[in-house]
Amino acid sequence: MSISFEVIHKDIMGRLGKLKVGDKTVRTPLLLPVINPHIQLIKPEELAKLGVEALITNAYIFSKSEEFRERALTEGLHKVLNFDGVIMTDSGAFQHAVYGDIDFTNVETVKFQRAIGSEIIVPMDIATGPDKTHDEAEAELNTTMERLKEALTIIDDGHLCAPVQGGIHTDLRKRAGREVKELNIAFCPIGAVVPLMESYRYRDLVDVVMAAKSELSPSSCIHLFGAGHPSMFALAVAMGCDVFDSAAYALYAREDRYMTPQGSYKLAELNELPCACEVCRTHTAEELKKLPESERTRLLAYHNLYVTLAEISRIRQAILDGTLWELVDERCRNHPRLLEGYRELLRYNAELEKSDSLTKRRFFYRGSESCLRTEVIRYHDMTKRLPCGKTALITFDGKVRGDSDYESVFLFKPPFGPYLAELGETFPIGQSEIPDVWDDDMIKAGCRGIVNLIEANPDSVFYISCAEGLRELLTKELAVVAARFSYV
Repeated sequence: MSISFEVIHKDIMGRLGKLKVGDKTVRTPLLLPVINPHIQLIKPEELAKLGVEALITNAYIFSKSEEFRERALTEGLHKVLNFDGVIMTDSGAFQHAVYGDIDFTNVETVKFQRAIGSEIIVPMDIATGPDKTHDEAEAELNTTMERLKEALTIIDDGHLCAPVQGGIHTDLRKRAGREVKELNIAFCPIGAVVPLMESYRYRDLVDVVMAAKSELSPSSCIHLFGAGHPSMFALAVAMGCDVFDSAAYALYAREDRYMTPQGSYKLAELNELPCACEVCRTHTAEELKKLPESERTRLLAYHNLYVTLAEISRIRQAILDGTLWELVDERCRNHPRLLEGYRELLRYNAELEKSDSLTKRRFFYRGSESCLRTEVIRYHDMTKRLPCGKTALITFDGKVRGDSDYESVFLFKPPFGPYLAELGETFPIGQSEIPDVWDDDMIKAGCRGIVNLIEANPDSVFYISCAEGLRELLTKELAVVAARFSYV
């Protein structure tokens, strides 16, 4: 009995995978709906019918429940919840973070989770919030690591997960990743990120996750604790997060909030229900508004969960198709702060490129952010290795001007740059769609490929053929190699 993770397909740092927990196997990216045994808007057996393969519940709530504690100890979680899939339990660390000290020690929670049949067990880590100083965060990380090592003396069969803490401090997140890697634990939640998401600090979220990921084992399954809104799943998956847990589907429903992949609406503001789920096709917005509160909340929870699960499926397909960048771009343009997070992620393009697939189904240019995508960065590096004769022409419009006996003729396609005609059907040149009218950003990006080509061939003489209107921009962007080429 143990936890293992197998990667089947990748796009950016996103992964289609198989998470094996004991004798059960589930697909990633994966959503774990949160279940409170006392408040079940959607029962676990109903979740299973919707395709849910795993869920998460709270060990502390079970331990304090007069109704469920003894049943869980004698019958086990799966029977109490009537759910055959994978069940993960949180330790009570969330309650500790919100309410202060609780009477549940690390040893007690780990033993209790084992006793009730949890399959992914969380030690009593300390959820270090973004307001903590470096010294405070370091002290709490030390405690978390001590508790994790203590828990390993109790749970030694691979079913213990290893939370990665450190607050907003990226050096501590890296340290936590290194120490967790040394423990050889397969399932690693990145914790205490909910305050960042609640305050729309997606740029900080990217830095925290990328810091942890840089040191964690690439074979680890990464759970982003508390990430439950579908609008940010694509961004998180692009960073290499594999698992999410969501209470948002129920919490939003209780506030009459209607989820979409683009964001959320108050039900009172809607005249139409822009969704194809059963709830939205069998009710109008006005009908939902007039329902008794309990029934309305339950139906909204169904809708919200449907939308959340559909986004996970959409992301899986995007990874398989190699179109995750386009989905990230689309989702992150729905809110300015998500766009900040997207742009921050692009700052890590060199690290992302190392994990990205070599070939993909397509490349769609969607604006200046596309110039920093991994496919572009990789192609720019590849231009250094293009074969080049002693005389070479780079033509922007496909026309060969001047001497027609150039040893090499390169075509130009932004944002990638120069390419040989023989590469016109290969990825990314042949599978990329760009506007007919080029913007300055894509031309500037392509010029980086030209610079690499010229610098890699010091014995070659280069000529550039382009429209007069382009020369001012090109002269500026190619200034570093100005002595090495002439216009024709």
